[in-house]
Amino acid sequence: MNVFNIVTPQKGESFTALLEHKNIKINRIVSSDHIEPIEYRQEEDEWLVILEGAATLLIQNKEIDLLKGDTLFIAANTPHKVLKTEYGTLWLTVHIY
Repeated sequence: MNVFNIVTPQKGESFTALLEHKNIKINRIVSSDHIEPIEYRQEEDEWLVILEGAATLLIQNKEIDLLKGDTLFIAANTPHKVLKTEYGTLWLTVHIY
């Protein structure tokens, strides 16, 4: 699989599990520019990187703008929302259990 071989959804995001092994899960996420701001609160830590595009997240009442190449660590049980994304934003997320 090539992580850059993507189809961008017209609405929302598509998730593809790339690897699940022991205490980690790596996902590829492809985002449209029509995102519903759903609050996430995961039981595991998450590290992410933006490979293409841009996104704005809300974490602890603070907006964080992410551009291509930016990384972010979100501790377990931290509420967060994706507020907006550019069409075709490509993420890799690593969930650590």
